[in-house]
Amino acid sequence: MNIRLAVSLAISSLWYRRKVLALVTLTLTLSITLLLGVQYLRTEVKQSFTNTISGTDLIVGARSGQLNLLLYTIFHIGDATNNIRWSTYQNLQDDERIDWLVPISLGDSYRGHRVVGTNEQFPEHFRYGRDQKPELAEGEWFGDVFEVVLGAEVARSHNHQLGDDIILSHGGGKTSFSNHKDTPFTVSGILAPTGTPVDQAVYVSLEGLEAIHIGWESGVAIPGRTVSPEQARERDLTPDAITAALVGIERKVMTFQVQRQINESREEPLSAILPGVALSELWRIMGQFENALLGITGFVVVTSLIGLIAVLLTLQMQRRQEIAILRATGASPLLIAALQVIECVALAVAACVLAVIIGAAGISGLSPWLLQTWGIQIGLRPLNGMEWLIIASVPIAAFLVGLLPALLAWRGSRRQGLGHVLPE
Repeated sequence: MNIRLAVSLAISSLWYRRKVLALVTLTLTLSITLLLGVQYLRTEVKQSFTNTISGTDLIVGARSGQLNLLLYTIFHIGDATNNIRWSTYQNLQDDERIDWLVPISLGDSYRGHRVVGTNEQFPEHFRYGRDQKPELAEGEWFGDVFEVVLGAEVARSHNHQLGDDIILSHGGGKTSFSNHKDTPFTVSGILAPTGTPVDQAVYVSLEGLEAIHIGWESGVAIPGRTVSPEQARERDLTPDAITAALVGIERKVMTFQVQRQINESREEPLSAILPGVALSELWRIMGQFENALLGITGFVVVTSLIGLIAVLLTLQMQRRQEIAILRATGASPLLIAALQVIECVALAVAACVLAVIIGAAGISGLSPWLLQTWGIQIGLRPLNGMEWLIIASVPIAAFLVGLLPALLAWRGSRRQGLGHVLPE
């Protein structure tokens, strides 16, 4: 069989039927794009989740499940079941096994972004990715009670600059009607992008959070009880409680011992979790849904390939005269069958190429939205082994499904028995 002749005839046949086959190719392209996109996103999201926090040995908060504690402290999703006493935090500071502590206090928001109360330990010890520390793109870390540092996405989305005044809202919802209007904050710094929930947060001092809640003991501003910024600075702003604390252990072998002691504390019900274990559990839960979605998209591709068979079989009924002419000019039954397979594989290869192009364009367009909405950084990268395997499997599957119309074409051309057979 002349391979070059078969390929040439297949290309000509595809071009002649391009209008009908374009719709089939489009359907197959979209299904491959969906399958490849799901696999690409699940890989990137997992990497993004893994990079959210590093270098922290324990996260300590009120008694709760480890996923809930991880979500509200690191991803700023959900709310704490309770606070932990300031005296408990001080006791942890006095523990010789603990190298450092980063206090975290939550409860307020700014235009839907979480306000995080902390201190100078946060930029010193918080790490993400491969032991990267959050860096300031502009300005400096807050040095005054009423100074604030904005995450990169907060500053970008609201077009804030250094020196801008902002008013925080009471509560963690996206919409709040209780605003701390009497105690505005001044932007002292803007963080560089990290691709983590840090970009979506607003950072103030623990003292700043205490100051804006003077007179808010009942959850709303009590007339005559609120104070001005000058009056607040004159008060003792040591907090009574915080939401959680990030813990670094000096000797890593002591981590489990410290964790067990905190979890068994009789002074206050606490939970100490390992961030890596909690992230693995979170991903395991999400992975079940992703595997199901991957399976569904796989069936979509199979359905598209079956549709391709149906179209080829339909066209085959209309190609009897063409096959007769090919047989009359000396085409062998094997060549006639090969045309069906080559056409099917060619359409699958074209669909894969288009799927990669569409997928790359889609990721480029969706990346800013994912970073802004979910704090997940996804960028273009070379395809990994699994993704190449998915792409390669489509032409192979097309070859297999193309054997059916090829077999029918081979049998039909043999029955016609026209012409002589070209040398193979």
